[in-house]
This record gives sequence, C-alpha cells and structure tokens, in this order.
Amino acid sequence: MTCPDLSSCRPETRLVHEGQNRTPYGETSEALFLTQGFVYESAESAERRFLNEEQGYSYTRYSNPTVAAFEERIAALEGAEMAQATATGMAAVTAAMMGQVRAGDHVVAARALFGSCRWIVEDLLPRFGVGCTLVDGPDLDAWRRAVRPATTAFLLETPSNPSLEIIDIAGVAAIAREAGATLTVDNVFATPLFQKPLALGADCVVYSATKHIDGQGRCLGGVVLASRAFIETKVQQFLRMTGPSISPFNAWVLLKGLETLPLRVERQTATAGFLADALHDHPKVRRLTYPGRPDHPQAALIARQMSGGSTMIALEVREGKAGAFRFMNALRLIRISNNLGDAKSLVTHPATTTHGRFAPELRAQMGITDGLVRLSVGLEHPEDLLADLVQALGGV
Repeated sequence: MTCPDLSSCRPETRLVHEGQNRTPYGETSEALFLTQGFVYESAESAERRFLNEEQGYSYTRYSNPTVAAFEERIAALEGAEMAQATATGMAAVTAAMMGQVRAGDHVVAARALFGSCRWIVEDLLPRFGVGCTLVDGPDLDAWRRAVRPATTAFLLETPSNPSLEIIDIAGVAAIAREAGATLTVDNVFATPLFQKPLALGADCVVYSATKHIDGQGRCLGGVVLASRAFIETKVQQFLRMTGPSISPFNAWVLLKGLETLPLRVERQTATAGFLADALHDHPKVRRLTYPGRPDHPQAALIARQMSGGSTMIALEVREGKAGAFRFMNALRLIRISNNLGDAKSLVTHPATTTHGRFAPELRAQMGITDGLVRLSVGLEHPEDLLADLVQALGGV
C-alpha cells in the first residue's frame, strides 16, 4: 500500500517525510541554513518582502528555511495549521501567554504547573496589569468560579509536572469558550503522540522541544502550535519583536529528533509501565503515580483523552527528603538531572529543584511532598533499570 499524499499517512511516516523542501542539490538529509540574513534581487523585492507581498526570507530572527522545516513537520504531527519555533520551551509559554493579554485582562491557570510556568502567570503577568487566579485543575467547577468579565486566557499542563495530575482538556476548553477565553495547553509530558489538545478543543499547544522532541540531551528549543489566525495575531509579532528565536542549528537537531520520536517514546513508555507495575507495591515506596496504571485516580479520564501512558513516573519514597536523597544518591545507572524525556533515565527531587522556590504549603497543594521523586524513563533495558531502582530503594 502506498500513501497518495502525506496527509493520509501515519505519524511515523510523516515524521520522516514532512518538511522536506530540498535545495537544487537534492540532498537526502534536510539542509542546515546557518545564515543570519538573506539577499534580494532588487530594492523593490526587499520592500515587497517586508510588506509580505512576496514570498521568501528576510532575517533569521523572523524565519529561516531550516526552522520552517521543523515548524512544518511538528505542525503536521500535532494537527495544527501553523507552528512557531522558539529558543526554549519557556520562551514558547511566555510568547503564548504574553501575546494574548493586555493590561486589565485576567488569566485562569491550573495550580499544578511547572515552576517557571507558574512564575509567568503568578509573578510576571501581574507586573503588566494582568490578573491571575490559580485553581485546582481537575475541578471543572473551580474553573467556572474563577472566570471574570476580564478573563481572556486559560493555561494548564496535563499530565502535570511532577505529580502527573490529569486535567479534562475538553471540559476546560468548553468553559473557556463559554467565557470568551482561549485555552493554552502545555503538552510536554504526554507528547504529541499520546494526546491531541487541539482536537479536544484547546486553542494553543506549547512544548519544550528540549525534552522528548530532541530526546538526547543535545539542545534547547520550544514551539507554539495553533490555528494560523492565532499564531499570526497573537504570537508571531511578539516573537519577531522580542527576539527569542531558535537557532537554525537547534531547529535542525530537533527536526532530526522528530524522525525517531515514535520509536523512542513508545519504548520509553513501555519501560515506564513495566517499572511502575514492578515498584508499585515496594515497601519503601509510599505512593507511586503513573498515567498508564488502572489505579491512577483519573484513569477514566486518561482513557478518554490519552492514547498512551507517559515516560514519566512520580514516586514518593518513605522517610521524606532524607529517604529521597538516599535513594537518589544510591542510584548507579540512573542519573540525577532536572531534565526529562532523554534517552538516559533521569531523576530529580522537585521540592528542592524545579519547585524549590515554593513554600511547603504551596508545594503540598501541587502534590509535591518532600519524599517525591520524578523519574524520567530512558532507553536502557527495563531489567537493568529495575535492578538499579530496587538496589537504591534498599538503602531507604
């Protein structure tokens, strides 16, 4: 069977073949355009290009052929009309939120957010006159109660970092539409393979491409995906004028990372499920949360909106911070790092790293205890990872 066109092909095929605008040399791998600027045939051509009356590139801060190839490929995977790449994942979140609001507007966000994302809505936006209300994400009534006449945007991440809390995207999207607001979803933990926020009613999706999309610890990057109208009216100008543009080299690395994304994520997810089952009843583990297990508190919702589990496991080790530190320091194969989605398995202690700036009572609201450890499962053999985890837990 052959695909009549790429739009009818499966994700694995599109991640290899989308975004293949070739030069006259007919290269197999996508070309890398390490250039700052571009030349024009005439002054009239330059004028037309800046007026968007002529197709082409003018400056890499605005656009670049390599960056455009990455954007085209990730948009095809996500099912979005348009994508805008950024220097980092946080640049993507900042652009998506700052581009939507003005002084006097109001944002509603889930309480359980990555530390930097919460800083954006809780600290940065209020400096410019934008109000914010944080809510218990899974509680749809809390979203409804938080809406004000000035509410213009909602923000959530699901599964949440690091507690793997799940939020009903379709339910929140319906509340946002009723309020005349937009919904932005940070989809990093689910990846574009296991969850489709746009299809569930979200208006915008953001990723830290540094994570699974690169997946091998090489470079930083981010991306905002939405309708063409959303990108062009709310995001594009903000990025062009403030300058958090992605390096063409990083875009090329991420472009190549997309080719192997399904292979890596599916293997990592299978291993994560194996480890979650093996460790769930371990006497040194107080609590283990994994979206692929039937005992997840929101298993029914996961079955409706996700097509796979996750590469992430949240496990609470007994004896609090002391027990968590002994466990982490005893690991021999798994490394301590605050990154995730890597080919190498990584652990971090959120209470003292990614969410360390929050007071204990705020961390408790987000489900982050002193014994909580976030495990990002890599590509190592499952039995080797299990042996390392079991021997490390023995010291708790």
